[in-house]
Amino acid sequence: MITSATIKSIYPVSCALLADRPGIENLLSEASALPELLRDDPQICLKYPYIVDLARIEWTRHTLLNQPASPVARITELTVNPALELLPVSWNHLLECFDDSKIIPQREDGFVLVWKKADAGIKMKSATNQDLLALKIVSEEISTHEAAESGKVSIGAIDDVLYRATSRGLLLAPPSLIARSPKFPRGIISAEKYLVSPVFTLQWHVTQVCDLHCRHCYDRSDRSPLQLDDAVRILDDLYEFCQQHHVYGQISFTGGNPLLYPHFNEVYRQAAERGFLTTILGNPMPGYRIDELLAIQKPGFYQVSLEGLQEHNDYIRGKGHFERVLEFLDLLKDRDIYSMVMLTLTRANMDQVLGLAELLRERTDLFTFNRLSLVGEGADLVSAPIENYPGFLRRYLKAAENNLVIARKDSLLNIVLEEDGKPVFGGCAGYGCGAAFNFVSLLPDGEVHACRKFPSPMGNIFKQNLAQIYHAESARRYRGGSQACNDCSIRPVCGGCMAVSYGMGKDIFTERDPYCWKGVS
Repeated sequence: MITSATIKSIYPVSCALLADRPGIENLLSEASALPELLRDDPQICLKYPYIVDLARIEWTRHTLLNQPASPVARITELTVNPALELLPVSWNHLLECFDDSKIIPQREDGFVLVWKKADAGIKMKSATNQDLLALKIVSEEISTHEAAESGKVSIGAIDDVLYRATSRGLLLAPPSLIARSPKFPRGIISAEKYLVSPVFTLQWHVTQVCDLHCRHCYDRSDRSPLQLDDAVRILDDLYEFCQQHHVYGQISFTGGNPLLYPHFNEVYRQAAERGFLTTILGNPMPGYRIDELLAIQKPGFYQVSLEGLQEHNDYIRGKGHFERVLEFLDLLKDRDIYSMVMLTLTRANMDQVLGLAELLRERTDLFTFNRLSLVGEGADLVSAPIENYPGFLRRYLKAAENNLVIARKDSLLNIVLEEDGKPVFGGCAGYGCGAAFNFVSLLPDGEVHACRKFPSPMGNIFKQNLAQIYHAESARRYRGGSQACNDCSIRPVCGGCMAVSYGMGKDIFTERDPYCWKGVS
């Protein structure tokens, strides 16, 4: 039996409008019949011509809300959410009536989307052209290239449409294939966010040309310059790799100084057109060069380096560099570009880190450090003393409590956090050591390395595609890291630093980071 309470629970907005028509439930054979009953009542339709559409939306919402959960098959490609209904309607502002029954919709043909989103209940929205485009592309199996060509837009614009539809739950995306092997040691870390990456980063050294000659530079070798047509092919290869592995692509342009590459603006533009997030790891540049990039796509961040306070920094990077960086940070702030400052930690600057962080408190968005890799010209410097390192990390974490620009990066910080009973973080690359996992480094001559801070060649992108390189045995070995870390409780968020181990003469596959003190009494 259909009761008044049942009808009001299913159709609260429609019933609010029908308050002067009590007993309407007595005219229904079943609850789903209300929209048709209203359609056949000219008196009601004259007073509330939009009520039929409202009732249809309410019934659809009720149906999806009470739809029993069914096992979802493993998704292997972008799919329209099976718990989504696309309702054609003849009025706009219908959904506003759910918040205010006094709203009067206006006559306009359109569509309303009603869907169930995992862990978020029932969602409703008026369909935009972008929503409809996303559903059309996926349901009709139109490739992003075809859609871009048909709409005379970039592939990146199409991918953005699909991304937005996926984030809303209109589309269901397959899981990222950039995931740790089932055999990878977990320790006490089970959180998927440390085991599966939704983003893959190409750290692309587009040129060896640099306007600095730093004393710790790990590579001043003369390599074949990158040709523009080769750069475009690399972008297409990376795009295909990201599509195959169901991840979003990021390119961290670096060098040398990437902005000194003669074709940089064109490569940057083509990267943006393919929908890649673009970031810069470079040196201070004139404002007009930054404005040229902004006219194409705002960088996700721009990272520069400082090696300590002014005297020491300028000894490492050249006279006047310190002041140029501070001025450049102000330039980035004026243009609302997220800025990052990186320091290479050595024995000589270890006691300057926190002072520099304090100086940068209002000048940058993020400050952190990498330990020196004794590779290239860096082999002539002296590493931070191992015996003092745990105490340094504790002071660093303490300072970070009161200085929000101080960021966590070195994976060994997790040892301190675990010792103190505090939550760990993702470590160096968000997944402990991310070498050959969620990033690789590409050199101008096509060499692909697991990590640029030490020699770790895995192949050449001009001879193999990125997928072949990524899944080769050499890459699997690098991302497996050191066997000495296999029994560590925090392995997924640590693994030490292979570059530091390599520079200190350790076997990176069998010995652990020489700075690691975990388990040492």
